[in-house]
Amino acid sequence: MTTVSPASTTPATTTPAAANDPMAVLSGNFNTFLTLLTTQLKNQDPTAPMDSNQFTQQLVQFSQVEQQINTNDNLKSLIAQGQNTAGAYAVSYLGKAVTITNGQGALTNGNADWNYTLQTPSAATTLTVSDANGNVVYSQPGETTAGNHDFSWNGQGLNGTQLPDGTYTLAVSAQGATGQTVQSNVSSTGVVSEVDMSGAQPELMIGSMKIPLTGVSQVGN
Repeated sequence: MTTVSPASTTPATTTPAAANDPMAVLSGNFNTFLTLLTTQLKNQDPTAPMDSNQFTQQLVQFSQVEQQINTNDNLKSLIAQGQNTAGAYAVSYLGKAVTITNGQGALTNGNADWNYTLQTPSAATTLTVSDANGNVVYSQPGETTAGNHDFSWNGQGLNGTQLPDGTYTLAVSAQGATGQTVQSNVSSTGVVSEVDMSGAQPELMIGSMKIPLTGVSQVGN
């Protein structure tokens, strides 16, 4: 009986660039697999042929991995296209006045403006301004009649110190004559001066305040 020694195969050399390419790695592994399979078929014992189920399953696994790599590549392409579209869309906001409704406002050159609405008249209304860290920096009484009201702030803190330009948040607390909470809404409007594309998604800049595209509720001229 003749014993066949396993044929030696040299794995395909992988360049540094190919090492980062999943498809190139898969192709190299597949070529090595075919070389081994061909060698085994040539040297198999005719009286005890190899079971084809094993390498058939391996071929199926290679196919599944290839499909997954192609799916990942397609997803990356779609994400890149979406980011490019979002960037182009964000640029169209330059020079336009946008309204945001999360309470934030931009203090620019020592001035910030908000609009707040009381759904019903209040017995007492308090306006509170907080900085980006959530610290209360200013507070004053607000209007008590129902409807829209404007609030302009000169950027001075509770002790009269001029605060730096940046993002600040206005909160409105209003109570009715019987102590019930009066519903209110706060908004601010500013002109987009820049678009920041350094992150995963573009952000609009009003002064030094950053706004995600999803934060815009209204666009003016």
